Amino acid sequence: MTRRRWIADEVAGTRAVLLGAHADHLSRVLRVRVGQEFDITTGNEVRRSRVTAVAQDRVEFELGDAVSVPLAVQVTVVLSVFKFDRMEWAIEKCTELGATRIVPVVARRTETHLAAAAAKRVDRWRRIVLQAAEQSRRVSPPEISDPLKLKDAAALPGSLRVVLSESETSVMLKGVLQSHPDRRDIVLALGPEGGWVADELEMFQEAGWISASLGNTILRAETAAIASLAVVFAELQA
Repeated sequence: MTRRRWIADEVAGTRAVLLGAHADHLSRVLRVRVGQEFDITTGNEVRRSRVTAVAQDRVEFELGDAVSVPLAVQVTVVLSVFKFDRMEWAIEKCTELGATRIVPVVARRTETHLAAAAAKRVDRWRRIVLQAAEQSRRVSPPEISDPLKLKDAAALPGSLRVVLSESETSVMLKGVLQSHPDRRDIVLALGPEGGWVADELEMFQEAGWISASLGNTILRAETAAIASLAVVFAELQA
């Protein structure tokens, strides 16, 4: 049977602790008992662990042997801010698919009230990725950065940086990935509802990004984020 995996709130030596909502779910919903075993992630590794103490707001573990996990390629998703309910869904699915960093960005077509409120949503987004990372048995959740201006996002480093564009007609994302075997650190930039404006695409181009398409149909922002990551990880595993 596959053991449940949790991301530790505190780690010290051979001990790990789950706190707050984490602990409450284990103690009240799952009715965990001393002696049960789970996988606990400690930031950079996964350890087989045994429950040593249970309280409503605190569950303690003794860390055991390390569990082997595959090395992950670093994939950053630069996600233009769009309607929060759909953006939260996209963030959750990007986490499940394997994104290692999600960078919210304010684009020209980002609605003004969303841009103004985005910074206040970051803590909520971080809770979403933590829950999604545990559900999908990741070693750690993706980093969620504070919202950036587009010019700062365009300067992000990466061995392969791709901006997805509706106006691109000849270059497909799959082809870009296949033509760049050195893909240790991939950055994908996805526009807001309505897409990038011309001078934004010029900014990416001047910064050395490659423009690519996901196909002939026009996708919603959240669909484009999920589709692009699916293409990336399909190619990485090919």
